[in-house]
Amino acid sequence: MKRTTEGWGSGLLAVIIFSGSLPATRVAVADFSPIFLTCARAVIAALLGGIFLGAFRQPRPQRCDSVPLILVAVGGVVGFPLLTALALQHITAAYSIVFIGLLPLSTAIFGVLRGGERPKPAFWLFSMIGATAVAGFAFYGSQAGNFTGDLLMVAAILVCGLGYAEGATLSRRLGGWQVISWSLLLSLPLMALIGLAYLPTSWGNIHVSSWIGLGYVSIFSMLIGFIFWYRGLAMGGIASVGQLQLLQPFFGLLLAAFLLHEPIAWTMLASTFIVVLCVAGAKHFS
Repeated sequence: MKRTTEGWGSGLLAVIIFSGSLPATRVAVADFSPIFLTCARAVIAALLGGIFLGAFRQPRPQRCDSVPLILVAVGGVVGFPLLTALALQHITAAYSIVFIGLLPLSTAIFGVLRGGERPKPAFWLFSMIGATAVAGFAFYGSQAGNFTGDLLMVAAILVCGLGYAEGATLSRRLGGWQVISWSLLLSLPLMALIGLAYLPTSWGNIHVSSWIGLGYVSIFSMLIGFIFWYRGLAMGGIASVGQLQLLQPFFGLLLAAFLLHEPIAWTMLASTFIVVLCVAGAKHFS
């Protein structure tokens, strides 16, 4: 019971940390290009992860772990940060957070495809209702979003779900923080090269808020959040602790409202509420 409680506490802390990712990214892309921001956060987190691996003398992954680690890197290190940064050039952070309500569903779907799970028929019913609710909100005509931003957010959710599913499976053998650290190191050479090619032309015009946003997504969103997240999954169970992601849209909307002073329309809240209910039902029958 104590282990399960600690797992839920660790998972909840991770979700709170992740909830600040989109608002922080929204602030950072005001002065940094999405490509540089994606590379910079990955490089900073990789260097810190490498220090952790070296300090604790962690053994290198086996050759058979290469493909899963690459998928984790593609989903969580490169794909999700880049796609959301690009999306946030077209939509507000509050609007984008509604799509995060589909992240548990995306993870579950890739759990089916990659893990061979067989959810009950009711799972797909809730999935369709939730997807319809998000699509209806996205195309409702809200001034907060547009077609390009919507497509980028959907793509971000898909690749992130793939990365989560692969990471959760691999963490059973390697350990949670080790998985994200090795994935970061695996992507370090490419991210460093691309980052150098997209360096800001003028460092003097970058505001303090953008530096803070970069620091947050690099240290907390890309590394520390994953340490608590995979620890929570390992201690409390992937299926049960994974449901805590349902709270992320609410935390994110609150942060976007209080930190960025972005308006939150009733349609955002209603859509988020419907999505959360549908994903909860889908997880129950998974």
